Amino acid sequence: MELYGYPLKAKYCYPKPPPTKILPATSTMAASYKNRIPYQPESISLPWMPNAYYKAAALNPTLAPLSESFPGLPPTKIIPFVSERPNGVFTRHTLDDWHRSNMTNYKESETTRHNAERLRADLNRTIKDVYQQAKRTQGESTKNLGERVNDIEYWKSELCLELDAMIRETNSLTDMQKRLERALADTEGPFQVAHKCLLNREKRMGIDLVHDDVEKQLITEIKVIRSCRERLQQCLNTVNAQLMCNKEARQELEKDLADKQMGHHIDNKCYQLKNTSRGIHFYRGVERIDATVSVPETWARFTDNNIFRSQSQRASSAKLRASTESVLMGTADEMWRQFSKVNDAFTSRITETANAKSKIQTHLAKTRQEIFQIETKIQVLQKTIKDKEIQLKVAQTRLDERTRRPNVELCRDTAQLRLVHEVNEINETLRNLHQCLRASEDMLQMLVRSKAVLEHDLVIKNNSLFIDQERCMGMRKTYPSTVQILGYV
Repeated sequence: MELYGYPLKAKYCYPKPPPTKILPATSTMAASYKNRIPYQPESISLPWMPNAYYKAAALNPTLAPLSESFPGLPPTKIIPFVSERPNGVFTRHTLDDWHRSNMTNYKESETTRHNAERLRADLNRTIKDVYQQAKRTQGESTKNLGERVNDIEYWKSELCLELDAMIRETNSLTDMQKRLERALADTEGPFQVAHKCLLNREKRMGIDLVHDDVEKQLITEIKVIRSCRERLQQCLNTVNAQLMCNKEARQELEKDLADKQMGHHIDNKCYQLKNTSRGIHFYRGVERIDATVSVPETWARFTDNNIFRSQSQRASSAKLRASTESVLMGTADEMWRQFSKVNDAFTSRITETANAKSKIQTHLAKTRQEIFQIETKIQVLQKTIKDKEIQLKVAQTRLDERTRRPNVELCRDTAQLRLVHEVNEINETLRNLHQCLRASEDMLQMLVRSKAVLEHDLVIKNNSLFIDQERCMGMRKTYPSTVQILGYV
């Protein structure tokens, strides 16, 4: 049996029939291929004509009479077997049978053509519907891909904007971190200066080793610097923690943006694919693979959560920067005010010490002058005593010589009385002069002692002035400025 839809071959084209073999009965063979569908290959790249072939091949061949296949036609008369063969001719059908067979073939041909025309019309409609449905389906898929590409582009732009804002905020917070580190490092110098000032003032001597206002202000300055350092360190720790949060949010944004870019590239490539594009292939069973992990709602919520988290971290970072700026300003102002108080105390103390030094120098000069005068007076007293002693020697010698007068010549005359009175007067004068000399010498000792005290006090004041004015104030001239404390340089 020839396949439906293929041209018939010429008889001489058939191969030589094989030798006769014993075949099974017709009924047995019919039962073996009844209700069988021809083998359908896996590949669909064969020439397009499978439906007609399947319809023709699915028909079961029967040996029914022609009248049953084509109702409405008269049954064919059975020609009786004629054993005689006149003139050697054997006739199987009549002329009417021949015409009737032709008419039957004509009608069968017309019916077959009509059915073929209807089939072609149905096939055209089917093909047109298939093309329209394929075009509509592909158009909807393309439209959905385009919408998906637009959605990805929208979220990409949002992610890019947020990522740029986060990068700027992170850079600003990093600058603030560097300012905090510089400010914290700059507080070490003032702390060392105040500590060295206290140590240097411990080298004062004598009465100047007092717990004055300068020492109180220096102790207060050390406490203030320690407090500022603690606040700056705490603020720096907070900034470092916020930087870590910002970096985590930035990494999430960058990862999401990289995924969006990859997804956008793939979906855009799929959106631009056409039936005439290169690189399209069959991927059997790919529609049964579901590797998705999200739906559009969770997909959009994921990116929105990343953006919201980044915005929250940016807001916290901006608030932290403002608070850190206020801490920097507050600590710088507090340290600078205390620095000014210490300097004012030093200035006042230096002025007071300088005034005391000047007064000591004045008193020392007067004391030295008084010592010189007392020494001069002592020398005069000593000379006067020597002179009086000579006068006493003369008077006593006279009295001694007059004791050698003989007999009645030992008269208590006016000369004798005057000499006695002179000796008594000179002795009284000598006692007074010796008393004045001792008083002068005592006063000289007191003046000398006062001079030594003044000179020692002057040494102490010079030492205190050197410590406060040269060492302490010399170091405090290198105190960092407010700009350095704020960390701008």
